[in-house]
Amino acid sequence: MDRLRALRPAISRAVMALLLTLLVRYAVLRLVRWIFFRQPLLTLLRSATGFLVVWALSYLVVYAVAWARKRLLWSLRNQMAAAYVFIAVVPLILLLTMGGLAAYLLYWQLGSYVLYTEMQTRVQRVSTVAGGLATTLAIEAAATGRPASTLPIPTQTQGFLEGAKADIPGLQVQIGTGLELLAQTGSSEAAGFRGIVLSGKTVALQAVAVRDAPGGKVIVSVFAPITPELLETLAPELGPIHFNILRPAPSGSTPGAVTSLTGQRLVLVQQIVTQHRAEPPAAGLFDRRINEITALHLVDLGDDRATKGEAQLYASFVTRPSLLNRRLFGPLGNLGSTAVRLLLIVGGIFLVLEFAALATGIVLTRAITVSVDNLYLATQHVQSGDLSFRVPVRRRDELGALGDSFNSMMHSIGTLMDEQRERQQLENELSIAREVQTQLFPRELPDLPGVELEAVCRPARMVSGDYYDFIRIGPTRLAIALADISGKGISAALLMASLQAALRTELFRDGDGAAGTEPPLPNTAEIVGHLNRHLFLNTSEERYATLFLSIYDTRTRRLSYTNAGHLPPFYVAGECLQKLQTGDTVIGLFSDVQFRQVTVSVAPEGLLVIYSDGLTEPENASGEPFGADRLAEIAMRLRGASSRDVAQAMLTAAEEWGGSAEQADDMTVVVARLSRPRLEST
Repeated sequence: MDRLRALRPAISRAVMALLLTLLVRYAVLRLVRWIFFRQPLLTLLRSATGFLVVWALSYLVVYAVAWARKRLLWSLRNQMAAAYVFIAVVPLILLLTMGGLAAYLLYWQLGSYVLYTEMQTRVQRVSTVAGGLATTLAIEAAATGRPASTLPIPTQTQGFLEGAKADIPGLQVQIGTGLELLAQTGSSEAAGFRGIVLSGKTVALQAVAVRDAPGGKVIVSVFAPITPELLETLAPELGPIHFNILRPAPSGSTPGAVTSLTGQRLVLVQQIVTQHRAEPPAAGLFDRRINEITALHLVDLGDDRATKGEAQLYASFVTRPSLLNRRLFGPLGNLGSTAVRLLLIVGGIFLVLEFAALATGIVLTRAITVSVDNLYLATQHVQSGDLSFRVPVRRRDELGALGDSFNSMMHSIGTLMDEQRERQQLENELSIAREVQTQLFPRELPDLPGVELEAVCRPARMVSGDYYDFIRIGPTRLAIALADISGKGISAALLMASLQAALRTELFRDGDGAAGTEPPLPNTAEIVGHLNRHLFLNTSEERYATLFLSIYDTRTRRLSYTNAGHLPPFYVAGECLQKLQTGDTVIGLFSDVQFRQVTVSVAPEGLLVIYSDGLTEPENASGEPFGADRLAEIAMRLRGASSRDVAQAMLTAAEEWGGSAEQADDMTVVVARLSRPRLEST
């Protein structure tokens, strides 16, 4: 045993020499392979040698700690110095290191986000051009009766296209093509397509929009190749930008192939580089160069089936934190630079306090006890209900900051109590507003022979932005209206009240038929046009409303209506369900819109269902919306039931589908059964 103990130092030295030799050899080999063969260093733990290296490093760390405890920490002064180093210096270094890494990752992410946002903005612009042009051509085809394929690009959209071409160099519009792209990407005609597409050797922003029109579908494809000129229009804060399109390298040795972080070997297919961007200069010592890469979603159509969907798009950029700060704090103006300076000042103060703690450790002992005693005294005051007590702060250190935080907390509690009282008062006022709004809805359903009515409105908040109304304008005529105001809450409710007053004024402009005489039949298109002008002149630019206005005459059994951007109502007659599809744009956005009136004949026992989008938008756990088709199914299934049963069934089905107690939007449904009028006996 004594001989073994005597041999322990020699054994330890031999083990240390062996481990050091192994570490040096492994490090040299890994470095050579990385330099000449570009092998990633992340494969360290994938081999038995890597495991031995990790074990050797662990042993060396344990041995170094044991040697330091025996040799360096024998002195009490060294122990105190080591304690202060581990208490103050080591955390400071770790925090600075972590802060630096976090800052670098933050700026990397910010630069990637800026680049991603810029590309998505242009993709959205291309999609907007395609959708707007398709919609315009569909409207022109409906107005002229000509096939959409024979129509030229409308004059009113020329300026819009020229503006888009100025923002997106190389923008091209093709009419009648794009269905192949929808089929290749699996996109539906209703949703269309937009994104970055690789077709052959061409990378482009592309969008396809399909609209239904008389004579066939309107198909518009907008194409903008990604060129150096297009990259020049991206955020100038990013400096030079490279777009690299790569595909998996074929098996075997491929010249020029690179290895990704996941170990996949990729070969460069195409590279697009800005031509007139220089690397931004540093604005200071800490304005370090950021050269990173981000991945963008690419739809690869492939040259053949074997290569389809394999290409990847990586965008690299060079920038500086100062440029990204300018982008980040730009909305604050001069306050942005002030905020950065304040942040640096606070960081400097914390740094000074950290170093000062090394020299004032003993003095802090008394400060800690005094501060704790003051905090305990403060808790006693709080327990007794005295929120006005403040902790005396005599030192500018962490304990002083704790006292400030406690004082700030007491101040915040007092402020929150005041805010709670104000909130209660506001809720009372909202309750009054809801009562007032309830008076704007019809208190009683009109008793018109041959018409059975039911309407239900469930607001998402205290007050509703949906509006429905039944207005009798003669012995045999009834106006039915349902509107959905943009937004929610008080602002939508105020606009709803204004719309209600304006609508009733327009309907009774030529009299209300109270004397038993039939006034002239109002034109719903003219009324909606007047309401559009009223909202346009008296509301802000972002305010608008959808409106479905109809007038039913029990004598002629004809329903005249105008749809201003509202969801198409259902009309059920026997076994047939018809959507009243004809419609125009919303009211309140444009001043010179021409609206149309449509008149349909109503069959006996016909059922008219009008609803707001809040009834179709609830989503289940899978994110699938309730949808208008399910409402139509309920209407067909309950076509023989009363209007009240149909309305309640629709609301119940939508709520059960959403499965959430919180309602996202106002739910409103109007059900009118238009049966034969009863003949009264004389």
